[in-house]
Amino acid sequence: MPGLVFFRTAARDRVVTFYTDRLEFEPWLEQAAGCTILRRDNLLLGFCGADQSETEGTVTVAVDDEAAVDTLYGDLEDVADGPPTANDAFDIYQFFATDPDGRTVEVQTFRHPVPSV
Repeated sequence: MPGLVFFRTAARDRVVTFYTDRLEFEPWLEQAAGCTILRRDNLLLGFCGADQSETEGTVTVAVDDEAAVDTLYGDLEDVADGPPTANDAFDIYQFFATDPDGRTVEVQTFRHPVPSV
């Protein structure tokens, strides 16, 4: 089974809608205790209702190519920090955005071959 990353959120419905509607995650598991686990390929994110949101760290969504980065940028332009750019230090193409909790989201593609997951 793959691993999961969980975040506490004070805005679970808005956050879940953001990741499903704008970043193409799918509901994977709804837990009665107030957590929603979303899935996109091999990335599982859990959002659990809480009084305060955890916003430390970065959620990185890796896509197949630069065209997919550009497409998601078009969908997220209103919450993006700026347009996609090449990051030569890591040999990636990327942009950053902010989810409804204020958490950093990175969308990127590797510009070099990587091992399959």
